[in-house]
Amino acid sequence: MAKDDLIGELSESELRALVPRLQHLTDRYKRSEQIQKALYHISELSSSVNNYENLFSEIHNIVDGFMPADNFFVAFYEQQDDKIQFAYFVDEQDQETVQSLSYEQIKHGMTAHILRSGENLIATKENFDELKEKHGFKIIGSLPVDFMGVPILRDNKVIGAMVVQSYTDSIRYDADDLEILVFISQHIVTARDRVIQRDLTEALIADRTAKLVEANKTLEEQINERKRMEGLQKALFEISELSTNVETDMLAFYAQIHDILKPLIEAKNCYIALLDKENENLSFPYFVGRNEDSHETRKLTRGLSEYVIRAGEAQLIDKDKINILIEQGEIGREFASRMIDKGNSWMGAPLIVDRKVKGIMAVQTYGEGSDYTEDDLNLLRFVSRHIATAIQRRDSANKLVKYNQQLSAKVQERTAELNKSNLSLKRQIEQRKEIELKLIYDAHHDGLTNLPNRVMFNTRLELAIASKKRYTEHNFALLFIDLDRFKTINDTLGHHSGDLFLIEVANRITACKRSHDLLARLGGDEFVVLLDNFQSLDDAETIARRIVESISMPFQVEDHEVFSGASVGIANIDESYNNADEVLRDADAAMYQAKSLGRNRYVMFDVSMRHHLINKINDEHTFRKAYKAGEFQYSLTPVVSLVDQRCLYSECQVHWPSNEDGFVPATFWGLADKSGLNFAINADLLKTTFNVLENWQLTQEHKNNKIGVSVCIEYLLHKDSFAELVKNIEANPWVSERLILLVSERDLIRFAKYISTILLPLKKLGITLVLNNFASQSASLNHLFNYNFDYIRLDAQLINKFSLSDRSYLLAKSIINIANDIGVGVIAHDVHDENIVEGLTEIGCHFAQGHYVNTKKALIA
Repeated sequence: MAKDDLIGELSESELRALVPRLQHLTDRYKRSEQIQKALYHISELSSSVNNYENLFSEIHNIVDGFMPADNFFVAFYEQQDDKIQFAYFVDEQDQETVQSLSYEQIKHGMTAHILRSGENLIATKENFDELKEKHGFKIIGSLPVDFMGVPILRDNKVIGAMVVQSYTDSIRYDADDLEILVFISQHIVTARDRVIQRDLTEALIADRTAKLVEANKTLEEQINERKRMEGLQKALFEISELSTNVETDMLAFYAQIHDILKPLIEAKNCYIALLDKENENLSFPYFVGRNEDSHETRKLTRGLSEYVIRAGEAQLIDKDKINILIEQGEIGREFASRMIDKGNSWMGAPLIVDRKVKGIMAVQTYGEGSDYTEDDLNLLRFVSRHIATAIQRRDSANKLVKYNQQLSAKVQERTAELNKSNLSLKRQIEQRKEIELKLIYDAHHDGLTNLPNRVMFNTRLELAIASKKRYTEHNFALLFIDLDRFKTINDTLGHHSGDLFLIEVANRITACKRSHDLLARLGGDEFVVLLDNFQSLDDAETIARRIVESISMPFQVEDHEVFSGASVGIANIDESYNNADEVLRDADAAMYQAKSLGRNRYVMFDVSMRHHLINKINDEHTFRKAYKAGEFQYSLTPVVSLVDQRCLYSECQVHWPSNEDGFVPATFWGLADKSGLNFAINADLLKTTFNVLENWQLTQEHKNNKIGVSVCIEYLLHKDSFAELVKNIEANPWVSERLILLVSERDLIRFAKYISTILLPLKKLGITLVLNNFASQSASLNHLFNYNFDYIRLDAQLINKFSLSDRSYLLAKSIINIANDIGVGVIAHDVHDENIVEGLTEIGCHFAQGHYVNTKKALIA
């Protein structure tokens, strides 16, 4: 596939996504070229600048090419004088100030810190205070926004520092800038040394010339010396230039260095020796000497070359020094025998790359000329440094070439990957479109039945309401369907069977509605149908009737036959509705009316249902408001013995006073449950009970009186509230003898699995327990045998029917007889008739509570 064709298949956004990556690769390549050019420039400075200050001016220009460097200086530390000298200083704010400061002031600054520590330093306005606290330096001159300085090293020793700084927030330095500054600082030492060496040479020549003027007799000698020095200088420049050319073959480079060296010293015999990567073998890439000298690669031994490598310094060895080295064991006698015999003179200088000795350069005379001098050794040192530099540059160049090759390969690899990726882009886009369509579908449909969900249905319902307002002749109605006994089916057969049941219900409702009607599942067992385009509400009732009849038919769920039913609320949509929530609210109210009328039927909404709902909400709101306002009252109602009229205990009860009746009837706890205040009111009731007991404990009259309180199981099952109740009982031991807790039979049946975990600890604490509302549910006698209740309180409905129904009479008599036989006391609740009292006494009921037994109800302040 052609490249243009490939690009044409990429979208504009995808092409734009490729641009930053390609731009990043281009920038990195350009940066590598810029660094290489800077390296060449620094190497050429020693031969191009005309004085010492211009050298650092050129360095400044190089730095400024990589980063904003309006403020730049170079300082050197003169160890012998303990002084800091600024070789070059350019600063837009402190140009005059800093250079006029004394050394005592400068030595406490950040530059002096770099010279002392030999570490890089990046100080910003954000971390100046932290660095000052850590290193103890002072800010000299104006406070910069960014300060970045690096040490200048020679032979791993700090000789100076290079610094750039910024006084504006628009110029900030980062790690890349620090890396460039470190790179430049590592390469300016050689250029500086060359310029200094050249200046020293020129100064020496000038000094010699002056002496020639003063002493005419030495003129010829000094002229010759000057020529020699000029030749030396030229040779040094040639060596420097050779070392900067990384393209020259290394063998040719060695030969050219040798040719330059021959006129300066006795260097007819010369060789280069290099260590391998493991520092175990020594090879000789360049060797000019006698044939009897071996120049094959060899293991490291005790030769002259190995001695220089171990010492890491240039060495001049003659026949006198060789004997000393033999005695010290530094050199083997077999390597020195010929030198001793013929009086050879030998010099070697290490080749140091990245602070490590990589090999040596050596020359020798074979006794054919004069011995070498220290000046010759210095020259060899200089040459060895340039050879080492050339090796290092060659390695760097090779690494750069290799890096560029890798980079090019990586670009090609990425391009190939993009080509492969592009082949599947269309397919991926199509798949993504399919997924998006699926997501849109899933967002608007029920995952189980695939019917429209609440989101989609509400949208359609809002459109129907808007249409009704605009076109009043259009008819719309909403059917709200709630399934009967679904929770029982789901809990009995499991969630999987419940899902299958809901799917079948959806299918049956679909069969009952018309094709253009919208059926949706709101969640759980709630379904809704939006009817449109019908003549009268009779049509809506017909559809609702079909749904009720269809759902009432038996269902076959897996291997089980189950029965259900549907309660349907119908809301006719007229112009008064403003949104979907209002229609759903009224249809829901009609559905609840259908449930209250016996389920499995439909009911048409009327305004009275809405008023009923509003009244229920208002009642709950008023109840909650009354609780927060502290309007509830607490009273004590006695439980009296029918034998001797003594008080068994007084029950602490909570009431909501009313202006009309005095007290609100039994709807109190229903409102408490619907308002979510059941738990809080139980806590208040227990707190009031404990307060009454504490007050009674202080009086002789009531000290032994007992008090009972009815507590819901939910409160006792709550870990913290139960622990608080136990804690209060244990803190007051006398409470256990006088506190009576009433637990309803309904709660006992609902929480049968957990009831023993509550009742057993309470019994161990000595609390008297009463089974309340007995016979309101199953009247199971197992409760009397399985749980250690002290009393049972018969339900009020059973007591009220006591004298009117023989069955109620016989049931009550049986319960009382069994309770008396097993030692459980019986309390009759809500006694309000004399005949009931007489009948209870005849069948052995010993205790009663109610209006007829005691009309005095004591309020608790």
